[in-house]
Amino acid sequence: MGVFMNWVVNGHNILGIIFITFLVSVILVPLAKKIAIHVGALDIPDARKVHKHPTPRMGGLAIYCAFLLGYMLFGKLNIQIVSILIGSFLIVILGMLDDIKPIRALYKFIVQIIAAIIVVVYGQIYFTKITFLGLNLEFNLITSYVLSVFFIVSITNAINLIDGLDGLSSGISSIYFLTISIIAMLLGKFSGLDVTLSLIMLGATLGFLFHNFPPAKIFMGDSGSLFLGFMISVIALVSYKVATLTSLVIPIVILAIPIFDTVLAIFRRLLKGESIGAPDKEHFHHQLLKLKFSPRVSIIIIYLVNILFSAVSIFYVIGNTKVAIVLYLFLMLALLFLILKTDILYQHKDKNKK
Repeated sequence: MGVFMNWVVNGHNILGIIFITFLVSVILVPLAKKIAIHVGALDIPDARKVHKHPTPRMGGLAIYCAFLLGYMLFGKLNIQIVSILIGSFLIVILGMLDDIKPIRALYKFIVQIIAAIIVVVYGQIYFTKITFLGLNLEFNLITSYVLSVFFIVSITNAINLIDGLDGLSSGISSIYFLTISIIAMLLGKFSGLDVTLSLIMLGATLGFLFHNFPPAKIFMGDSGSLFLGFMISVIALVSYKVATLTSLVIPIVILAIPIFDTVLAIFRRLLKGESIGAPDKEHFHHQLLKLKFSPRVSIIIIYLVNILFSAVSIFYVIGNTKVAIVLYLFLMLALLFLILKTDILYQHKDKNKK
């Protein structure tokens, strides 16, 4: 604990940043719940959903407000954060409107692309190369812009799609923000924008998780899941920009569960001849529920898998990269085994049927 007390970011103690944003989020969630009920932003149960009662779904508003206050108190103003504030504002407004009344996927993609372009072009937050396993792919400016926008939109939607169980998106996001913060601080990069954003988002997201862990009193809705996905992708690009992370592979591996789940959902729906945006009940967390795990146990299992990927990622950055790669491969094989044993990609024949 003494070590943490000596770590400061922009002149502020890291535990203070996390505690204050956590407290603000915890306090604001009940207010967000009342607003959601007032405007009719309720998640009504159906055959695809796990919850049994109508639940308010605009909890992302509390996370966003805690983030704004946190940056006002602990951040520094520059062109990068201005672009992030503008982009995140568009994302949260989009999510709030969708929480009240569903918006067509095309319109949602357009707004997400605009928000991403603002961050990449106006804020100049983008990657110019990808390095991993000795490979070094460099891109020209236009290609960098396009790939960075694609990265932001993809991660934003990956977090949004996995948000189907109490505490799932908020827990995975919290693990991500904590991992990036640990990596940055272990490397001695205390003053970077990425670590400031990660600590603020960690506190804000944990504050929401206090109300969202099963059984949830409120859902974050698209206002929360889209915002978290947006911030996760932006922090990854910022970390790459300030050299906290030397490869974008690291944040991608930390997010292995939501990325795997999204990719498999796309393939699953294509195999069925359905639209890739069609909802279903075959996501990773649904497979755990089919195995008779309770929602709470299912969440804890996903957390543990995510923590393993995060731990190996930290080891990859500060330890033996060869050993880390072997561990990565082992975890990937375990995921592949799970894919083959469940219906997450395709429906297995019922063994009980003759």
